[in-house]
Amino acid sequence: MTIKHFAALMLAAAAIVAASCTKTAKTTRTPAPAATPIGSFSADSAYRFIEEQVAFGPRVPGTGAHDSCANYIIDKLRAYGLDTMLIQHGTVTAYDGSQMPITNIIAGNKPHVRRRVVLAAHYDTRAWADREHDEIKSTQPIVGANDGGSGVAVLLEIARNIQLRDPEIGVDLIFFDAEDQGAPEELRGDNRGWCLGSEYWAQHREPYRSDNLPAYGILLDMVGGRDARFYYDLFSQENAPTACIKVWGEADALGYGHIFRRQLGGTIIDDHVNMTNRGIPTADVIELYNDATGSFPAYWHTHADDMSIISKSTLQMVGNTVLNVLYKEQL
Repeated sequence: MTIKHFAALMLAAAAIVAASCTKTAKTTRTPAPAATPIGSFSADSAYRFIEEQVAFGPRVPGTGAHDSCANYIIDKLRAYGLDTMLIQHGTVTAYDGSQMPITNIIAGNKPHVRRRVVLAAHYDTRAWADREHDEIKSTQPIVGANDGGSGVAVLLEIARNIQLRDPEIGVDLIFFDAEDQGAPEELRGDNRGWCLGSEYWAQHREPYRSDNLPAYGILLDMVGGRDARFYYDLFSQENAPTACIKVWGEADALGYGHIFRRQLGGTIIDDHVNMTNRGIPTADVIELYNDATGSFPAYWHTHADDMSIISKSTLQMVGNTVLNVLYKEQL
C-alpha cells in the first residue's frame, strides 16, 4: 500500500461543564462498563500463524515461498470447515510492464445467507526493501511479518472462531495477492502496480453478482505492530462510513479507543479502494502515523518488519473488535 494524500484533521470533542449557583449536591456519572469480547480470539494462535508465514521466507508472487504460503492458507481454511472455496488464478501486469502470476483465495461460510460481511487481507510481501538505507539490503525482499503476515493471521484466527461459533450472518474471507508490488521508492509519486490482486478480483467479479454483494467490508493491513494506532482512512470515511462506525465504535466500546483513534489519518491506496469500487464499501484498518507527514511506521518496507515488532496485545484487540462486529450483526 502507499499514501495517496494526507490530510491531518482532528475530530473535535466538546467538554461541557455545568455550573450551578445553588448549593445542590454534585452528581457524578458512572462510565458505562466496557463491552465483553464475543468468541475466543487467541492472540497466541494469531502470533503462531504469523510465525508460520514468516518461516516460508518472503512471499513474493512467482516464488516457491509465495506458493507454499498460498497452500498453507488454503489448507487452514479447509481444516476450519468453511463452506465455500474459490481459488482465483490470474496474470497481471506489474508497474514495469512485466507479467506477474497471482492467486487470490476466497472462502466463506453459509453461502445461502444473503446478508454478508467480507473481511480481507493481502498475503504477498514486498519484493524489495526500498526503504532501507543500505543499497544492497534495499534490493532484497522482506519477510513482512506485519505487512502481509498480520492481516492473514487475524483472518485465519477468525476462521477458527467461525468454526466454533457461527455468526448469524454470512462471512467471506478474501486473501488478496500482489498488493505490495508497486513501483519502488526511487520512483516516488509513481502509483502504478499497487493492489493488483484486488484489481484483478474486482474486474472478474467473482464470486459476487450485483444482487448478492456483501453489506460492507473490513480490510486488515499491518494490524499486529507494537504500539500501533489505527486512524480513519479518508477514503474509508468518505465511502464506507457505516463500516468505520461499526469497527471504531466497537473498539471504543471494548476499551480500545487508545489504539483505534477517531481521528483522520491519510488517504491510502490499498485493497479497500478496489473493494469499494466493486460495490462493497470497505473500511481499511491499517497502522499509519497521524502526524504532519502521514507516514507509515519506521519498519515499513524494511527488513525490520519481522517478528520482533509484532505485539500479541495489538493482535488481540484487533481480533476482538472484528469478531464483536461480526457476532453483533443480524439478518
